Amino acid sequence: MSAITLPGLVNPHDLSTDRQFSMNLARGMEVLRAFTMVDPILGNREIADRTGLPKPTISRLTYTLTLLGYLSRVEGLQKYRLGSGVLSLGYPLLVNIRVRQIARPFMEQVAKETGCTVNLGMRDRTNVVYVDTCRVDQGNIYQPDIGSTRPLLSTSIGRALVLGAPAGEREAILNRIKLEDPQRYAADLPAWRQELKSFAERGYCHSRGDWRREVHAVGVPIRVPRREEPVAINCTLSAYRLKPETLEREVAPRLLDAVRQIEVACGMP
Repeated sequence: MSAITLPGLVNPHDLSTDRQFSMNLARGMEVLRAFTMVDPILGNREIADRTGLPKPTISRLTYTLTLLGYLSRVEGLQKYRLGSGVLSLGYPLLVNIRVRQIARPFMEQVAKETGCTVNLGMRDRTNVVYVDTCRVDQGNIYQPDIGSTRPLLSTSIGRALVLGAPAGEREAILNRIKLEDPQRYAADLPAWRQELKSFAERGYCHSRGDWRREVHAVGVPIRVPRREEPVAINCTLSAYRLKPETLEREVAPRLLDAVRQIEVACGMP
């Protein structure tokens, strides 16, 4: 399967000769993606550096996005932050993710029984984006939130998403990660190879502090009808609270049981 058929796995610059592809729209979206939790306020020069686009182009795009309400100008700084229009775009997606509504009570039950923070996520390019979370483990200094992201191959939930994908899609995702960040791909490769060996036997992925050493986790893909976006679920626990084999013996079986119930509720055999 070609990577171009999978959302988020294409480089816009590779489509410059595609007459159906709107480069202006793609550039506008790249401007919006330049803003992060770490860098919520950016000027035109900073956006140009992050996107690789010429500053005159950035000036036109930020002007347009501000008039449309997707950016907000920060008075006195000649800089911008994301506007409320971006949030309004995301809300219809969240409320129409059917598995999110179905999974919520099961997530709450697992969180209550284990003391773990439980998260539901889907793929966004080469990351996982959380679409729901039950935050119980207050010792987790990397408290997740709806819309926050994690790298696919560095996390149990990310590896679960990749392993839950058909073989062709899995290959396309891995190829894109390798092209986008070769150093990170090389660093994550040993954990990925280990997961390939153990997932078929145990049915879950296990991160032993692979993304952040202070946080351990187990993750499981959730089967959903073909018309719905693939999702995965994880349980995270602070390393200081972790007792030997807690995740394997106590948490993983509860999570696997919850996933089976969620899949049945989604209409999966």
